[in-house]
Amino acid sequence: MSNIETLTQHTLTDALTQPGILVIDFWAPWCTPCRTMAPQFERAAQLRPQHRFAKVNVDEQPTVARAFQIRTIPTLAVISDGEVIGAHPGVVSAEQLARAVDQLAPTPEPAAVLQEGAPR
Repeated sequence: MSNIETLTQHTLTDALTQPGILVIDFWAPWCTPCRTMAPQFERAAQLRPQHRFAKVNVDEQPTVARAFQIRTIPTLAVISDGEVIGAHPGVVSAEQLARAVDQLAPTPEPAAVLQEGAPR
């Protein structure tokens, strides 16, 4: 089971200030495409556990939806270090979402990768 956070207007600021990639699914319970997207989002979170995944129910959190200018659901937003770096309305497969996050995620500097793999 993946660890997908539920964001509210009270938890959003904290979520945005954490470093790294955050993927948000904006949805509503009455939305049929949103229900189709839900298991794909779950699977993407399992495929990319190094990133954070969260959901925002636009009916319960209209302030958050307005802050991100959400006009269509489902909409997926990818945030890096508090900045939106990509967004996509509609349903995508878990694999498509994972690949998109990989392309949008900043890659570590080569020196940092070498240091991480160096014996200590």
